[in-house]
Amino acid sequence: MSVLDETASREGSGPSRPRMTQRQRAVLILLLSSTFLLAADLSLLNVAVPLIGDGLGFAVGDLQWIATAFALTAAGFTLFFGRVGDFFGRRMLFIAGMTLLVLSSLLGGVANDPTVLITARVLQGLATAMSTPAALSLLTTSFPEGPLRARALGANGAMVSAGFTVGAIVGGLLTDLLSWRWAFLINVPIGLVIIAFTPYLLAESKVARTARMDVPGAITVSTGLVSLVYGVSRAGEEGWADPFVLGCVVIGAALLVWFWRIELRAQEPLASVRILRKPTVRWGNIGGLVTITMQTAVIFMVTLYLQDVLGWSAMATGLAFAVLGVAAFLGGSFAPRIIGRIGNHRSLVTGMALQAVGPVGLVLVARQDSGPAGVTVLLALLSVGAFGHVTAVVSYMVTGTSGLPDEEQGLATGLATMTQQVALAVGIPVISSIATSRIHALEATHSESESVFSGVRLALAVDAGVVIVAVVVIVVFLRRVAEQRRVDMK
Repeated sequence: MSVLDETASREGSGPSRPRMTQRQRAVLILLLSSTFLLAADLSLLNVAVPLIGDGLGFAVGDLQWIATAFALTAAGFTLFFGRVGDFFGRRMLFIAGMTLLVLSSLLGGVANDPTVLITARVLQGLATAMSTPAALSLLTTSFPEGPLRARALGANGAMVSAGFTVGAIVGGLLTDLLSWRWAFLINVPIGLVIIAFTPYLLAESKVARTARMDVPGAITVSTGLVSLVYGVSRAGEEGWADPFVLGCVVIGAALLVWFWRIELRAQEPLASVRILRKPTVRWGNIGGLVTITMQTAVIFMVTLYLQDVLGWSAMATGLAFAVLGVAAFLGGSFAPRIIGRIGNHRSLVTGMALQAVGPVGLVLVARQDSGPAGVTVLLALLSVGAFGHVTAVVSYMVTGTSGLPDEEQGLATGLATMTQQVALAVGIPVISSIATSRIHALEATHSESESVFSGVRLALAVDAGVVIVAVVVIVVFLRRVAEQRRVDMK
């Protein structure tokens, strides 16, 4: 049973069930197309990263910036642009974001050196930060609260998994048959079609507010994230004792603390951090931060292993990620049933425990010369991890928004979205810095393949360890919360 089936079963069936109008269907198709395109971008470029590095002269330790430059700007500015859309118009912001995506994709497709390509990725990240919150807001405002909106949001979530799966396959095909440049250029015609239909199908949407926009919060969170993640990324090459690295990390951490204090006082905060006083919200978001941060890094590390160690082609890597994408889609489909059977707290920690199977499996099973049998076992373990990851993501969203009155649901959802965006930004640079340090330590005495393999294994061992520790901590504290509730009820 799919997520939409679950929703339908709760809503009932028959003639009383509300139906979408033709215009609503057209609006849904348009917005889901943008969601699909943005999700596909992640896996399209994942499989092309090593070939991009070879084609433009990236050092192995710098490959992470192809992904990090995008994720960092997307996470750093999503909250800011979400509020810009509220004040100045979501349709306007959506069109601007999709236009920037087209232009930046064109720039990436014709890039002839690392600087131009990283610039294109930064601009793509900004485009995503503009388009994603605008598209989600337009989706919710285009459908009335209730069954229609629930089905639209369910379909939007399914498109994320579908986009990742199809993007992996298409990315491999385009890279092998044509060039890695088409992983960028394919966005251009699709984006132009979306832009052309938007003015005809979507009405402008904005909220009249008397309060000022939280500019100090936007500046501190964006600058803080950029500084912190940049420092962590450079630590892999320069070492943690480097003054510049330490300066970036300290400044970034200080700005994020300042952001927290600003949000506590702001009349219209970007993120309502006060709501973290609720135990379920706090531990749900911690679980979400860990599971998304660590799984993002797993995907990047596996890409390096398959292509730089085993020598797989981009097409073969894309097909491998398609298998993980199918497992992730199944996780999203079965997550509501799992939550209904064992509860959201248990499903969160169960999903996280299953997620750890993927990196643990690679550490224990992977070899430098793995044959078909070894790779098959490895992909099976990574698929278990992908299934658990999506189950954990759905569970953290439920946990982080449960036990709250209706008037606080929007705040909790916004906080969960911020957690997701921050996790996407920090996962690859944090874990890659561990791999990069190991690679640099061995490259003088070992072959490139041996160095990369050792770095990948160490990074994934740390990745799995973080997830397992988080599972134990969350189990302990959520159990205490449950026991306290039982005492209070008595």
